[in-house]
Amino acid sequence: AITARRQHLKSVMLQIAATELEKEESRREAEKENYLAEHCPPLHIPGSMAEVQELCKQLHAKIDVAEEERYDMEVKVQKSGKELEDMNQKLFDLRGKFKRPPLRRVRMSADAMLKALLGSKHKVCMDLRANLKQVKKEDTEKERDLRDVGDWRKNIEEKSGMEGRKKMFESES
Repeated sequence: AITARRQHLKSVMLQIAATELEKEESRREAEKENYLAEHCPPLHIPGSMAEVQELCKQLHAKIDVAEEERYDMEVKVQKSGKELEDMNQKLFDLRGKFKRPPLRRVRMSADAMLKALLGSKHKVCMDLRANLKQVKKEDTEKERDLRDVGDWRKNIEEKSGMEGRKKMFESES
């Protein structure tokens, strides 16, 4: 009995809500028609060219007024948005808790970073290797010895015996 009563009450509430929604929709339609009738009078197209030009001038004046209102509204919205951001920043400062944004690793060369920061003013090239002098590699003693050795059999014969060892000691000191 209790569940049947609940079901009955639920269906009655849904019927009432449906009728209320229909009334609300019809009220909105009536408001829309009244607004359009008030702000947008019916357009009658005149027959002569002078009357058409006058109508165009009036329409342009109305468009100008509407654009001014739209611009003023945009400025007000931007100003209030800026004020909200400032207030939120002050609120975070007063609390002492700072929300850290998630950071992403960005792979950028120094040139690309300077170009992004400075825009078209960036003319300096940060390629550090381009400005370096090219230096010839100096020959080390081992490389000179290996080049000067030539035929290995000749070298062995020169160093064999006491004369060869004497030469070896003289060249080291």
